[in-house]
Amino acid sequence: MESDSVMVALPLLPIPIESNYRACTIPYRFPSDNPKKATPTEISWIDLFLNSIPSFKERAESDTSVPDAPVRAEKFAQRYAEILEDLKKDPESHGGPPDCILLCRIRELILRELGFRDIFKKVKDEENAKAISLFPEVVRLSDAIEDEGKRIENLVRGIFAGNIFDLGSAQLAEVFSKDGMSFLASCQNLVPRPWVIDDLDNFQARWLKKTWKKAVIFVDNSGADIILGILPFAREMLRQGMQVVLAANELPSINDVTYTELAEILSKLKDENGQLMGVDISNLLIANSGNDLPVIDLARVSQEVAYLATDADLVILEGMGRGIETNLYAQFKCDSLKIGMVKHPEVAQFLGGRLYDCVIKYNEVQS
Repeated sequence: MESDSVMVALPLLPIPIESNYRACTIPYRFPSDNPKKATPTEISWIDLFLNSIPSFKERAESDTSVPDAPVRAEKFAQRYAEILEDLKKDPESHGGPPDCILLCRIRELILRELGFRDIFKKVKDEENAKAISLFPEVVRLSDAIEDEGKRIENLVRGIFAGNIFDLGSAQLAEVFSKDGMSFLASCQNLVPRPWVIDDLDNFQARWLKKTWKKAVIFVDNSGADIILGILPFAREMLRQGMQVVLAANELPSINDVTYTELAEILSKLKDENGQLMGVDISNLLIANSGNDLPVIDLARVSQEVAYLATDADLVILEGMGRGIETNLYAQFKCDSLKIGMVKHPEVAQFLGGRLYDCVIKYNEVQS
């Protein structure tokens, strides 16, 4: 059940796309590997997806919108585990060899075929309500920082802190079910700099020197991530006269925010003058990215996002799925920022960093 509309490539990608763009960051195999035998990297990633099945099954079981949810949830768990085991035996089965996009897509397809449209809906709604109540305080604290460079750093740290809310990570799903997460404490407790990829100083310097005209931000999770991380950051851009496009998923996937949910969130955050804590948002657009996964292939986006991105001079990919596991090394015709927290040990190992390390990768295109 993919998006019905025709998908196109993001016009900011260099052409020809076939030779200049590969969505997935971590190569699971190399051309010299035996096509019939799963590589050690493939096996460790398939295991990561196998280990996440119980938490997905638990969410599915309690989905009250689906009749006989427990029975269907069990079917999901069995079917997905069988396919993953098949891929270990024969990496060319089920549309393989596997990469992170295929492993996510198969999981989503099985859930949707069994009638599960949005198994994280309840937790997303709860987290959005919590984050909405904290939004004014987070913005006030940011606005009180007079030094613009320090304010930018504070907003970037807010994105990392918000990005912790990720129920696609088995470890975090567990932490989360125990005690929830405090946004402001998370801001204070980020791993110390330098981070595993740390271009914060360059990004800050470029922003202070000259702002961009138009930024397209591919957003990630619901709750603190979008509301306390991305929206205060986008608001600062708007305050400085930039246009901002927030591109969100078309269909639900894990706890990622959809474009319809994002529109609802914004309508709740706007004050009586239609502003975001005193900032005019007529230059803020919400777009449907056409995506239905927690990762993104920018060779396949909606025509709407492609059109809105045509004249952008900054593209931002936020979150581990869109900015690290996919697109970390993607080149663009304009400046780009990849920003997110490392929430899988396998990603930390690949990058040579720590679990919960931060990535901020800024590429400036010389005009």
